[in-house]
Amino acid sequence: MKKSFIALLAALMLAPALRADRGMWLPALIGTRIKDMRSKGFRLSAEDIYSVNKASLKDAVVLFNGGCTGELVSGEGLLLTNHHCGYGAIQSHSSVRHDYLTDGFWAMNRSEELPNPGLYVSFLVRMEDVTAQVLDGVRDDLPEARRDSLIRFNAARVADAAVRGTDCRADVEPFFYGNQYFLFVYRNYTDVRLVAAPPSSIGKFGGDTDNWMWPRHTGDFSLFRIYAGPDNAPADYSKDNVPFRPRRSLAISMRGLREGDFTFIYGFPGQTQQYVLSDAVDYLLNRGNPHKIALRTMRLDIMSEEQAKDADTRIRYASKHASVANAWKKWQGESRGLERLGTLGKKREQESRFDRWAASHPQYTGLLGWMKALYAELEPYAFARDYYNEAYRAVELSRFASAVRRMPVSKRAAAARAFYKDYSPSIDRRIAERMLGQYLENVPQEFRPEAFVRTVDSLGGVREFVDDLFGNSLFTAPERFERMTAGDSATAQAAIEADPAVRLADAFDAVYRDRIFGRYRDLSASIASLYRTYMRGLMEMEPDAVFYPDANLTLRVSYGRMEGYKPLDGVYYTPQTTLEGIMEKDDPTVYDYNIPQRLRDLYASKDYGRWAVDGTVPVAFLATNHTTGGNSGSPVLNGRGELVGLNFDRTWESTMSDIEFDPSKCRNIAVDIRYVLFLIDKVGGAGYLLDEMDIR
Repeated sequence: MKKSFIALLAALMLAPALRADRGMWLPALIGTRIKDMRSKGFRLSAEDIYSVNKASLKDAVVLFNGGCTGELVSGEGLLLTNHHCGYGAIQSHSSVRHDYLTDGFWAMNRSEELPNPGLYVSFLVRMEDVTAQVLDGVRDDLPEARRDSLIRFNAARVADAAVRGTDCRADVEPFFYGNQYFLFVYRNYTDVRLVAAPPSSIGKFGGDTDNWMWPRHTGDFSLFRIYAGPDNAPADYSKDNVPFRPRRSLAISMRGLREGDFTFIYGFPGQTQQYVLSDAVDYLLNRGNPHKIALRTMRLDIMSEEQAKDADTRIRYASKHASVANAWKKWQGESRGLERLGTLGKKREQESRFDRWAASHPQYTGLLGWMKALYAELEPYAFARDYYNEAYRAVELSRFASAVRRMPVSKRAAAARAFYKDYSPSIDRRIAERMLGQYLENVPQEFRPEAFVRTVDSLGGVREFVDDLFGNSLFTAPERFERMTAGDSATAQAAIEADPAVRLADAFDAVYRDRIFGRYRDLSASIASLYRTYMRGLMEMEPDAVFYPDANLTLRVSYGRMEGYKPLDGVYYTPQTTLEGIMEKDDPTVYDYNIPQRLRDLYASKDYGRWAVDGTVPVAFLATNHTTGGNSGSPVLNGRGELVGLNFDRTWESTMSDIEFDPSKCRNIAVDIRYVLFLIDKVGGAGYLLDEMDIR
């Protein structure tokens, strides 16, 4: 890369704040934003946010289990995150006898805290711009494959050198489509124990109905504790481990926020695509999202019908239902938001300006035409890929059978126990019939497995095929599985290979591997390499603009203010909800709105303790912070760096913010920390936990 462009890139990221109320900023560069942040109400320094040489707020924030954010709220390793982030751990400890999903879980002392094998948290130790090292020897005229190989080699060398002789791990991540690279050094802790979780009727209050919506009244939190060895170093689970002592934990503010008050979020946002072309938006709006939404609607309808029949099925499919519903509702809001903002038209207008500008800049002439041709070629493969993931892979039976076939014999029994614990063949059978039928109906013939199509035809239809599959597969029940795997390993493997669920997986996986994925990958890589050039051109065309990097699950800061919004003409949503709103929604006949009797009793007696504000308890609030998936569990901090809330969602109108963020319309949703403390104290009876927190 030319040195002149590296200088331009640095200048653009360090440019004076322009529309800086949007963006996800790298903490190591937050000094460039401090003046703007302070003008909006921030009272600390850049070094208070991020420092390598002293404890800073970054040391109180963790990547939780590789996909959420958590924060330390005591000097004894107590960690706060969302209920939905801890949901899998809560479910893993739940049974009909100990139904922690329904009843909640409150450890009354540390001996009752529950270990969670496989759960981990990652602390960021430091980040560093390593663009020059990663791009060493990379020339503009290198073939793309050679370029990628050299970058991977350089990045691996940088990462290895950064952690050699330590207990840390390192990643090198690209920014601006590979125009810039940063090194991230992490330290992982793997002994993370469940401390507390409210009943799902609080932690998931409103369920799928309220998901992505406002007003919101969800107590979306759970508490864990990080344990370490006696030297405070990472250690696998042991009863001899001790609570982790963090460099920094967050103070908690009881003062709350008023509309207009400064807020900032520290967390690990997963993915945004702020700079994609109109072609990508067009596919999402007019083909991708409509089909994915329709497929998930069918699955959710089947799950809901079956879950309503008995408590055991409800528990076993609770996490699966929530997982399917989350993206389903997001896609609907995303499409609606992009249409309301006119994002497709804006993208096309920007591309027209770029084409006009590129006419006098030869290195960019024709670039967009080339990219658009590749997008047109990519579309059928993207569509087939969507159906492979959303239709075929919705069939649990074939996914599990395929996984067992490949795993070591020693791991099969444990995998089977985990699978059958939360599996219903009757639900899977219904889903398989719908999804496989949709695949045949909507996917072009070239992407349909021939063996599957022949069998469906010979049996008389998809229903008959599914009846045959579930009637003959030995993977449909644990007893069948045990018989199949009870003999010698060669006999068991032969039975697995011959099973119809494995043959179904083979048929679809072969089509995906040989006809879909390879071409999709190659075309996507070609487009991505051109985005690198397009991004460079955008920056040169608009030298006065502020460019912030897309999210990529690295630590970021976003800032804004507490503020309501106007979703429709004549409608204004205030930014704070209270306990009164919960009681207005409370309905014992509706699962999603049936709160625990304990909460009703507290409301009736107005027994709010020190958590009362103006005769009620604050529950949730809105702010204008730019967030996305991965920010779940992120701390929402006030201008003094004190914890005031826990981010858990965006409004439905905001889900388009992964592609276009508009601070006049986009709002993140946080549970008020005062409601969290009230629930711990008054509902859970675990007030002893508050004694180790710094509550101000």
